[in-house]
Amino acid sequence: MSTKTVSHNKHVFDEKEVIHELKHFLPAQNPLKDFVHHNTLHAFQDMKFFEGIRRASEIFGYNVSLSLDEYRALYAQGRIREDVLDKILLEKFGASNVKNWKNKLVSETYEANFLPRIGNLRANWKKSYQIDLDSMVHPTLFRIICGFLDQGIAIWGFPEKDKGFLDSLKEMERNSYSSYFRGKRAKDLLLKTDCRIKDLLQILVGDESLYTQYLYDQQFAHQGWSGMVSAVEDFPETLLDSRKISLQDAITFELLLEIDAIDFHCGNNWSPLSQNLSDKPIDLFADVEETEVHKVLKIWQEAFEWTYYDEVLAGIKLKNATSKPAHELTFQAMFCIDDRECSIRRYLEQFDTSCETFGTPGFFGVEFFFQPEGGQFYTKVCPAPVTPKYLVKEKNEVAFKGVKLKKDLHFSKHSHSFYSGWLISQTLGFWSAVKLFGSIFRPSMSPATSSSFKHMDKHAGLTVQHTHHEQEENGLQVGFEINEMVDRVEGTLKSIGLVKDFAPIVYVVGHGASSVNNPHFAAYDCGACCGRAGSANARVLSEMANKPEVRTMLRERGIDIPDTTQFVGALHDTTRDEVAFFDEKLLSEANYANHLKYEKIFEKSLDYNAKERSRRFESIATNLTPAMIHEKIKIRSVSLFEPRPELNHATNALCIVGRRNLTKGLFLDRRSFLNSYDYSIDPEGKYLFNIMKAAAPVCGGINLEYYFSRVDNQKLGAGTKLPHNVMGLIGVANGIDGDLRPGLPSQMIEVHDPVRILFIVEHFPDVVLDTIKRLYATYEWFINEWVNLVVVNPETKELFSFQKGEFVPYNPLTKDLQKISDITPLLESTQDNFPVYLIGA
Repeated sequence: MSTKTVSHNKHVFDEKEVIHELKHFLPAQNPLKDFVHHNTLHAFQDMKFFEGIRRASEIFGYNVSLSLDEYRALYAQGRIREDVLDKILLEKFGASNVKNWKNKLVSETYEANFLPRIGNLRANWKKSYQIDLDSMVHPTLFRIICGFLDQGIAIWGFPEKDKGFLDSLKEMERNSYSSYFRGKRAKDLLLKTDCRIKDLLQILVGDESLYTQYLYDQQFAHQGWSGMVSAVEDFPETLLDSRKISLQDAITFELLLEIDAIDFHCGNNWSPLSQNLSDKPIDLFADVEETEVHKVLKIWQEAFEWTYYDEVLAGIKLKNATSKPAHELTFQAMFCIDDRECSIRRYLEQFDTSCETFGTPGFFGVEFFFQPEGGQFYTKVCPAPVTPKYLVKEKNEVAFKGVKLKKDLHFSKHSHSFYSGWLISQTLGFWSAVKLFGSIFRPSMSPATSSSFKHMDKHAGLTVQHTHHEQEENGLQVGFEINEMVDRVEGTLKSIGLVKDFAPIVYVVGHGASSVNNPHFAAYDCGACCGRAGSANARVLSEMANKPEVRTMLRERGIDIPDTTQFVGALHDTTRDEVAFFDEKLLSEANYANHLKYEKIFEKSLDYNAKERSRRFESIATNLTPAMIHEKIKIRSVSLFEPRPELNHATNALCIVGRRNLTKGLFLDRRSFLNSYDYSIDPEGKYLFNIMKAAAPVCGGINLEYYFSRVDNQKLGAGTKLPHNVMGLIGVANGIDGDLRPGLPSQMIEVHDPVRILFIVEHFPDVVLDTIKRLYATYEWFINEWVNLVVVNPETKELFSFQKGEFVPYNPLTKDLQKISDITPLLESTQDNFPVYLIGA
């Protein structure tokens, strides 16, 4: 839906249409357990990037870029290069205007008198009646919605919760001595009328042409709760304990609360809002003129981005081609494309020059729901837009019998009652204080820790293969047929270019994260696994690829996996920098002996990876040895008082789709998603299409959520974690009565440079153009410039930048890069982003 076509000054109010449009603009973040990154301003994605963010800023009051002073400081520091800025000015304005515009960027003073359009209409309640509706309505509204959606925090369950939200409230009003309302009118409207939004707005506003704008003002006064209600309405399965709620019901109830609040404050001495307006406010979605300051900020942002892009592209041009290892391959390892895996791959290749690493989305092409042994619910472990038809179950009946989940006595529901609460506070309460004090000095794993290794029991079996005597469960097929396995293994291997020269061991390494006291834990796990650890996926693909029947059919499709090659699943905990291997006991004697050697290489690589990560952490001395730092990293990961268990995707700026040769030997400072791809086995772009179809929204969504959370951490982000309260296990708010906070907390974005992600694809420009045009939902990301795109000709290494629907040659301004033999000594020098280096002998 285009925001340009929205008509918000209609004389005829269409309730369904207005709510449909309103939902489009509200935050689309799911509850905490399904926290998956997305473009925060998705509603404006049908426009060019700078036009879209300009309109979002004018309408809703968002900050959508760094400030002018911040850009100028970056320029003074050399982080925005003068030659890049001059090039952009020359292309936009011509040689004769470069000096004038440069003066505007560097020296001109601009007035900062910015007032958003949102809220202007509803603000007239204060002007006309000196009443603050938000303070009178929001506390009650938030508590009731939170109580209704609650997933287990509340001591008592919400009455009548199995009915719809409004129906539950009606039932409670009919059968309770108390009421949500202070006066009689609102209660009668709820119980004795159809309670149509239009009729309620007639009482409150009076002028039908203002109804739509009033609803936008109202809902964006608490966009977090409204967005959550909208998300639950659209995807009720995102709640384990499901609820029937709609944005329409929530709006109806809020309008009733407003009528009741005004009645209480003014009695009968008030009239609809429209009767007290001297002038109607400007329409929310009227055109937004591009001013000179908009142009200045746009130029600064492009110069900031291309200062970095230019270095990376120069590195690709300058580095020597790195062929496959000359020696016999020791092992191969498939990782998620996640930017946090960029460095661990580099260290593995450094400490074992005969190994080979690949990157692919961390669900490894196997989409399914996962049910752990003893679990009541199905967990989706594939990209959020995908709806799997398969169920993989954990089978551990012998080991599971008599085993109980670990519990912590300090967390007990009995503490809520009068007598047992008093008793617990006098006994366990004392030891709880002692334990809390001790955890400052000796943090350790506890039942409250969110551990990636708990997602799946490594000793349990999995129902990977479908057997016909097994019935479907809830419409899902338990396990995969052999031909379905072949399709998925073939798709994964061909998409990364691994179709020959297999090593004796191929590791399939998923990733997850461990942390404690971290409500955003799902944002640290694998986005391709819908915010879960990728352990089950790694094991499933490995078991599929090891089946003789699968390999037989793969040979018919041109992939000959030797009988001596075995796939091994694994999980990398990116917070603790630990790797667990699965089913390694199934390896042949020769492979198992080599696996024990390779484990040592992984351990050394993880030590160095921990050291590289530690340079961003204030609490760890980076000049310690890698092994010592690694131990401190592990302790830090379970510290109750650590708001930054890791920095997740902070500093992400690149997504590179191509052979490893393209980037091997470049130090990219953990800023790049790395998706392996070999153009030579995909001349028509069939597999490239599937890669780009997923990578654009996933990597682009991650990048833009970090971007907008960084430039406006109060409205588009979640602010600091420190005052956060978990509300109903679905979201976080400041205190007990605040709005839900969308986006990311400041502890996840404070080191992030807000730049749009640059996709670098290794293929011929015409093939890439045809590929991204096949699906407009993908093409929109590129043509509207929400992400940037450069193509590398695989034969000539020529670069082509995607501009206005076509590829144009790009020649980097950077002519030389510093060469270093070892990055480790530099890690102790700064916490800031490093430039691009050429590394190696």
